[in-house]
Amino acid sequence: MTEPTAAQAVPNTETAPPVLAQAVVSWLPTVGAVLALVALVAAVLAWQRVSGMQEQLARQSADASAVAVEARTLARQAEALARDAITRVGVAETRLGEVVLQRRQLEDLMQSLSRSRDENLVVDIESAVRLALQQAQLAGSVEPLVATLRSAEQRVARSAQPRLVGVQRALLRDLNAARGTAVADTSSLLLKLDELARLADEVPLLNAPAPSPAAKAPAVASTAVQPVASAPQARSSSPAGAPELGKASEAHWLLGRAWLEDLGAAIVGEVRALLRVSRIDQPDAVLLAPEQAFFLRENLKLKLLNARLGVLARQPEAIRTDLAAVDLALRRYFDPNARRTQQALSLVQQLLVQSRQLTLPPVDDTLAALAAAAVTR
Repeated sequence: MTEPTAAQAVPNTETAPPVLAQAVVSWLPTVGAVLALVALVAAVLAWQRVSGMQEQLARQSADASAVAVEARTLARQAEALARDAITRVGVAETRLGEVVLQRRQLEDLMQSLSRSRDENLVVDIESAVRLALQQAQLAGSVEPLVATLRSAEQRVARSAQPRLVGVQRALLRDLNAARGTAVADTSSLLLKLDELARLADEVPLLNAPAPSPAAKAPAVASTAVQPVASAPQARSSSPAGAPELGKASEAHWLLGRAWLEDLGAAIVGEVRALLRVSRIDQPDAVLLAPEQAFFLRENLKLKLLNARLGVLARQPEAIRTDLAAVDLALRRYFDPNARRTQQALSLVQQLLVQSRQLTLPPVDDTLAALAAAAVTR
């Protein structure tokens, strides 16, 4: 295009419209071409933009599809995890219920074991106390009983059970009572009973006759024989014969004199024994025949044997009954003034006193407390 000249720049008012119209007409194809070109460019750009948008939409759609697939996968995984979690929760609840049940069973078992331990402790202590009581009765000593009560009290104290407090108090009371009890020695009682049984053959009866003087004759005769026995020795040792013969005749004369005196004393004693006057306050002793004295002494021995068995069996009542019978027989049938009788009566009194100490201290409080603890378990 050429630029208009200066002459053309100043249009004429008369010729301006046609020229303008011509100019516009001449410019129309150019403007149209430009517009077409612009429209084409705009169309190309729009097409490119639409293509880009399609591609972007396609990519977004693909991405959305991938995300959807991934979401479905994740949803399936989440559903599986949820199901797994539900299953695990159910299993956990089941196990929790089992744990709770086991805990309850364990608590019940522990309580049962605790009660069983207390019951075993009560039964064990009761059997130990009864066994110790038997051992004390057989041994004649309170030491087994004291040791058992002390051990039982310590075991109860270590258990620290409130319901065994009464048992512990009863054990302490019986333990203090057992420590303060003096029990007689069984061996000394048995020795005294043996001595009394030996004296049963030596105590004189109340109606026994007095010893005859003739019993003393052999002793006197034996003293008179000594000079005669010494006469041959003197004869053998003396050198002179005449003095020996004189001594022998003198010894024979002394022997004959002693024999005559003994014979006279024996005759006088026998004559005096024909009639004897004595005072006996017990009529049963007078009526006792001489052949019954053997059975009387054997009866005393049987009573003493029963008393010995009572000592071994720890039966003080039976011991006192037998000793009372022995004491009554000694005072009724035997001479109370004789030394053997007085010795036997003294032994009987000592045995009666010591028999009262054979009774062991009772453990009734402990046994009652153990029975109460066993009932209230």
